[in-house]
Amino acid sequence: MRQGEIWVHDRKAGMLTENEEGYQFQYDTKYLSLQDATPVSLTLPLQEMAFRSEHLFPFFDGLIPEGWLLDIAQKNWKLNPRDRMELLLATCRDCIGNVSVIANE
Repeated sequence: MRQGEIWVHDRKAGMLTENEEGYQFQYDTKYLSLQDATPVSLTLPLQEMAFRSEHLFPFFDGLIPEGWLLDIAQKNWKLNPRDRMELLLATCRDCIGNVSVIANE
């Protein structure tokens, strides 16, 4: 099982988990209680129930770099180009926008 903390505007918003059944994203209860909490994406609205999917959620997959930047990351860190969760955890700690993914080790 692999996990990554999902941060929005420097606040922990939730946890993304990959296991043998697929993927799960769940908002943190403290984050949900904030007055100004915003959803990670329009496809993942604020809710207490976990989101589940057999495949990596498109929003998170879209955070992974592409092209030459992905090539550099794969070569330097010896990443498997088909392992989307590995790519997400390795390359999205400091990505463009207000969302960050921090590997939970």
